[in-house]
Amino acid sequence: MSVDPILVGVLGNRLHSILAEQQNALVNTAFSSVVRESLDLACAVFDSRGEMIGQSVGGTPGHINAMATGMHHFVAAYPPEALEPGDVLLTNDPWQTAGQINDITVATPVFLRGRLVAWFASCCHAPDIGGRLVSAEASEVFEEGLRLPIMKFLRAGEVNADLELLIRANVRTPEETIGDLYAQVTGNEVGAAGLVRLLEEFGLDSLDDVAAEIMNRSERALRDALAKLPDGRYTSELVTDGFDDEEVVLKVAVTIEGEDIHLDFAGSSPQSRRGINVVLNYTRAYASFAVKAAISPEVPHNAGSFRPVHVTAPEGSVLNCRPPAPVASRHLIGHFLPSLLITALHEALPGNALAHSADALWMTIWRGTDAEGREFMLNVFQTGGIGARSTKDGLNTTGFPSGLRSTPTEVIETMAPVIQRERVLRTDSGGAGRWRGGLGQRTTMAARGEISWSVNGNVDRVHRPASGVDSGHDGAVGRFESARGPLPPKSRVNLRPDDVVNVILPGGGGYGDPHERDPDAVLADVVDGYVSVEAARELYGVEVTYHGEPGALVRLPEDYTAVSSRGKR
Repeated sequence: MSVDPILVGVLGNRLHSILAEQQNALVNTAFSSVVRESLDLACAVFDSRGEMIGQSVGGTPGHINAMATGMHHFVAAYPPEALEPGDVLLTNDPWQTAGQINDITVATPVFLRGRLVAWFASCCHAPDIGGRLVSAEASEVFEEGLRLPIMKFLRAGEVNADLELLIRANVRTPEETIGDLYAQVTGNEVGAAGLVRLLEEFGLDSLDDVAAEIMNRSERALRDALAKLPDGRYTSELVTDGFDDEEVVLKVAVTIEGEDIHLDFAGSSPQSRRGINVVLNYTRAYASFAVKAAISPEVPHNAGSFRPVHVTAPEGSVLNCRPPAPVASRHLIGHFLPSLLITALHEALPGNALAHSADALWMTIWRGTDAEGREFMLNVFQTGGIGARSTKDGLNTTGFPSGLRSTPTEVIETMAPVIQRERVLRTDSGGAGRWRGGLGQRTTMAARGEISWSVNGNVDRVHRPASGVDSGHDGAVGRFESARGPLPPKSRVNLRPDDVVNVILPGGGGYGDPHERDPDAVLADVVDGYVSVEAARELYGVEVTYHGEPGALVRLPEDYTAVSSRGKR
């Protein structure tokens, strides 16, 4: 049926406001720092068939895009006749949602006058789900914790007490884990109540027709953007650290045909014996995100914007693993897909290229017992630098492509008996270029008192740096170490009370010849501490000299000169 275009615009904007309310309610009632501080979550609204209409502003692509396809599993498992008002469903099945059992999707059907009209859902990283913690050490998914099929967490508004007891008995942080689940339920309820009020205000019995038009507009916009690109086949390859000495090769062939784009990951490494495998749902999530971000980022994000993007990966490969493959650290592979795809699209999108970034989110898990015998467990998220762009420097310590926030120092020291002694930008970590890569950061962690503790470092790019583009230099690799030497990545290691752990994140690659960088920009980088005097001379050909008094307030340009082969600045 024909839908009033003004009504579509008004309801679309109102839905975004409702989604913001949903996310705010979730974040403000969450128990864990993972959700409350780092925003490791996604919120979305779906039509009655489980098609995603829109998402909240926050949220990771791995959560939101995986949830967009995963909702079809909920709808298939519980058709309308199997549901009633007050029901709430959940699952953390990796192959049906976000690819890791720590990520729990909570879905709430919305009823209007006894009829199912929509769904609200959220996906959050649970602080613990049992098993080995989040690491790549497991050899099958059964070792990684409690796996929940799609089932009812609430029945007609009543909590499934047996399920709650089961979850509590299998996790190390029962209050935080269950508290976050209730926060997800609360967020969904806020969204559902807002939608019902909206439908009643406009006298609508259904959202489906308006939702269809919203999705069709996004599909049309992305297809129009694809049609402007030259048809062809574009390829790219990227090598990651993998696990131990087993590097992982990622390959993609991108084929643009008119208004459609096909992404084929054939040739990528076979699935690993360790927990760095990616389910196809998660591969699709980051692949579709990369396409929209590179080609038409302004298109509203919903099921319509996925339709022109076709993703395939060989079954049994690291990007389409078969159960019961271990998957806990799947982000250490999945987060590389945007860099892989944007590189492949470099020829088709001149001027839109991006040097490789630090990519994989660094997640360290600190666990132990304090001096009074109390147990603690803390998840800390950190991010490296983004690769330089064709007209701009890369961003420092920014969560790309995950979108997550780093955990604040105050939160770290409040929630565990540890001290973050240092947290600084890492000089010279951004790849040199006409446009400099974003910097990584260096943090130093130590124990507070005589404690028993361990750390599990989900880290990458400690061997393989972020590569530069068009003669730009690579970014610096990361390091994960104590004073006694390097620590094993992706594995749990016991620490001594007097150990000090350095978490040193990688930088992004540079773009273009470093000798083409404006000497004034090199000078500013030196003054800001982004680039050392030695690197300015050796990599950029710029000699920087300071003329002021040691420790005095710097006054540019009086206190410095920067001389290059192109003259004095």
